[in-house]
Amino acid sequence: MKYFTKEQINKGWSSDRKYCLTDENGSRYLLRVSDIAQLGVKQQEFDMMKRVASLGVPMCMPIEFGVCEDSVYSVQSWIDGVDAEEVMKKLSDTEQYEYGLEAGRILRKIHSIPAPAEQEDWESRFNRKIDNKIKKYSECPIKCDNGQAFIEYINANRGLLKNRLQVYQHGDYHIGNMMIDRDGRLIIIDFNRNDFGDPWEEFNRIVWSAQKAPLFASGMVDGYFDDDVPHEFWKLLALYISSNTLSSIYWAIPFGKDEVETMQNQARDILSWYDNMKNSIPSWYVIPAGSKQQLSNALI
Repeated sequence: MKYFTKEQINKGWSSDRKYCLTDENGSRYLLRVSDIAQLGVKQQEFDMMKRVASLGVPMCMPIEFGVCEDSVYSVQSWIDGVDAEEVMKKLSDTEQYEYGLEAGRILRKIHSIPAPAEQEDWESRFNRKIDNKIKKYSECPIKCDNGQAFIEYINANRGLLKNRLQVYQHGDYHIGNMMIDRDGRLIIIDFNRNDFGDPWEEFNRIVWSAQKAPLFASGMVDGYFDDDVPHEFWKLLALYISSNTLSSIYWAIPFGKDEVETMQNQARDILSWYDNMKNSIPSWYVIPAGSKQQLSNALI
């Protein structure tokens, strides 16, 4: 396939270099370029994207993969649309919730791919991550308000990690990695942080969605569980979000003061949602009147 124009895209947090390609017919594509040292990782990413696409997931479709000199590249379909978080601002509460339901159903489909049999046990793997994050946070000169509440919640709930199923994960599933195309369809993009792990851990990025559009985030949970959300999910999600919040503080330091403040403000929001980690169900979660989930809760 020949491409006649290449325009660089300066957007997102990925270390990949990204370009918009245009062919002789005016069709556009997304080109992602990485260092050759990433060959194995990028080959697996591309192969898994093909597997996800085969499930009928609306996404940036993998088209071509290869090596060029000292780089590895992939070509994906171009999504002609608008960032989902921009669209949500203009939609009604019902429309936001409906898009959230769709996001949850799509994620459930992605999670239908099992992790390899040789995958390390989740409890030991994630406990090691927790220990490392707490250590780094403790050594970090910058803290978040009442960060100890996150640590105490984590340590009190580590037992929930036992015997957790592991599946394929998108790796960064939130409203910032979704688009709405010209037909109004929700499209998933940016699989470059894909991994295997507990499917419920995938919701750890829902913080970003909840800050932008709480009803979208609520719909995402309800759509994933088909309006039957288990209480254990909320307890585990609070653990995963607590773990992520601790690491976000020291992660932000190399990116400057503004990014550190963003993460500190997010930590404050999280503590507010969870009443300083005393409640496992966040205050942003709203169950629309008449939904199956609301009726189910009323019977408990």
